[in-house]
Order: sequence, then C-alpha cells, then structure tokens
Amino acid sequence: MTALDLPAGIGTGVGSMPGTDPRAAATVVNGELDFAHLVELPDRGIGADLIGRMAAILVDLPMDTATWGYRLAQRHSRLTRRAADLLAEDLDVVEELWETAGFVGTGRPFKVQVAGPFTTAASVELANGHRVLKDQGAVRDIVASTAEGLREHVGEVVRRLGARVVVQLDEPMIGQVIDGTVKPLTRFDPIRAVPVIDVARALTELVEHVEVPVVLHDCGGPRWDLLEHLRGVAYSVDVSRPTDADLDGIGMLIDRGDVLVAGCVPSIASDRPINAETVATGLAAITDRIGLNRKVLSENVVVTPTCGLAGASESWAKKALAVSAEAGQLLATDPTAL
Repeated sequence: MTALDLPAGIGTGVGSMPGTDPRAAATVVNGELDFAHLVELPDRGIGADLIGRMAAILVDLPMDTATWGYRLAQRHSRLTRRAADLLAEDLDVVEELWETAGFVGTGRPFKVQVAGPFTTAASVELANGHRVLKDQGAVRDIVASTAEGLREHVGEVVRRLGARVVVQLDEPMIGQVIDGTVKPLTRFDPIRAVPVIDVARALTELVEHVEVPVVLHDCGGPRWDLLEHLRGVAYSVDVSRPTDADLDGIGMLIDRGDVLVAGCVPSIASDRPINAETVATGLAAITDRIGLNRKVLSENVVVTPTCGLAGASESWAKKALAVSAEAGQLLATDPTAL
C-alpha cells in the first residue's frame, strides 16, 4: 500500500475533538466528512490522550501512569484497562453509526490515529525514570510493538466496519528526536539525537508491516529532511503559511507521487472569514507558486484543519470539518477553475 491508495480531493479531520461525549463527537465527524476518522477525546483524561491511548495499542509492552505521565510496566494496569475500554467504546459508537447509515461493508474510507513510535518513545518513561528514547533496544521494541498493535487495530476496524482503513501516525516530537532536544531525566544524562536515516528506516518498516496507507502527521513543524528518506507515505502538516522550504518540500512530495494532507483550516475560531472557496483557492495558489499542474489538487491533496480540534469549541470543530470537506469537494471537481 502507498500514499496514492489514499482518497484525494477530499477533506478529513486530524483526530482530536472537543468534549467528552464520544457519540456526539462521532456524529459530527461522520456527518460532516466522507473521509471520517475515529474520534479522540483527550478531555476524558488518563488513557484518552495521544500517549495514553497507546496503552490499548501496544502489544506485550504494558503501560502505567507515572509521576509526570506514563511509563512502561511489568504487567497490565488500570491504565491499560481504561484505555482499552475507551477505545472499545469509541469503536462501538462508530460501528452503530455506520450500521444506521448503511456504510458497513461499503469500503468507505476511514482513518485511525495513534502516536508514532518516536513520539511515544520520547514521552514514555522506563522503570528507572529515563525516557524510552534513551535505550536503543527499548525504542526498537516500541517500533515493533506499535506495528503489531496497529495491525491488530486495523484488523478490528475492518472487521467491524468493512472500511478502507488509513492509519495516521502522530509524531509531534519527531523533530526533537532527530535534533537531540528531547528533555532528559537530568542534564547529566542527555538523550542522543537519532539520525534521520534511522528514523526513516524504522518508520518504513512499520508502514510495510501495517499494509494499509499511512499518513505521517507532524504538528511540530515540517521535517522535509525526513521526508526525503521516507517514501510511500502521505504527509500531514500545517500549510497555512508556507515558507520557501515548505514549497520545495511540497513540490518534492507531490512530484514523486505521494500525498499532501494539507492543514489549512484554522483549528480554533478565527477572526478572518473562512470558507471552502478561500481554502481551495489558497491551495491552488500554493501549487501555482511551486509550478505544479493544478490537477494534483484532485489527485494528491487531502484537506484538513491545521491541527487537532480538542481546543476548539464544539461549534467551531463542526465548522472546521465542514469547510475541510467542502474544500476537498471543490478540489475534486475542477481545480483548474479555482
């Protein structure tokens, strides 16, 4: 599977939504989007945030709470059970919504999101209090466990929904991992930088194991140096104010046939008017600046908010998804007319 197996000329969400009601959030997501996703509701607390959900995904690597967050544990804990229960509840809700709408078994696209292995390794502690990232062997274990856990998770979603599943790896800390700026336990135990080629190799192995289209999402700032070595994945980044380096990176990504998941709808309420036409014409302007044929907007671009919507109001979250969907439809019809 490659990034080109993704639906393009369409809109989707990044993942997180405001509030604590999974049914309300899933109703909005599945009502507004043709390319819906499994909702994440971090406001529910422990086990529902980006890293806590990994307690329900990782295979043979139990997690527990720690003083400052999460740590690897010797056995399954209350955290593991809570994370698994929350994930099961979210899947139950979307399965019911799909059955009611008649979507089950149609091959409709559906996205699931999990923390990428390097952000997980940079966030979770070992028993000695050091970050997992400090231990190369433990990092390899996280990569392998994430890959196997994702494979099982995708299988369950396919079984429940009969959907064409896409996986999104959230890696907001991947730049810090590559630059060696992840905060250590003490200043006397710095965490080494992980060479970009090693990061790319590990992620490539994970993608190959999962065997479905993969989106790499990075809200920490584009890392085009990583994308040079990481092919066959879609890249989800904020393109609302692209720099010259971003334009070069986007051109590289699309020229080789991969997909840009373009974050261009504000993730919190904006004072300036936002509608599908301004979003679509803004993306068309980016392709013009790069010198790309506008047909790539219908073949290699997915529209999203700039980041997750957990910090938005419920009304803005709904509007942001609606605008993303409408802008995607405009790109799919006649992008040359924008």
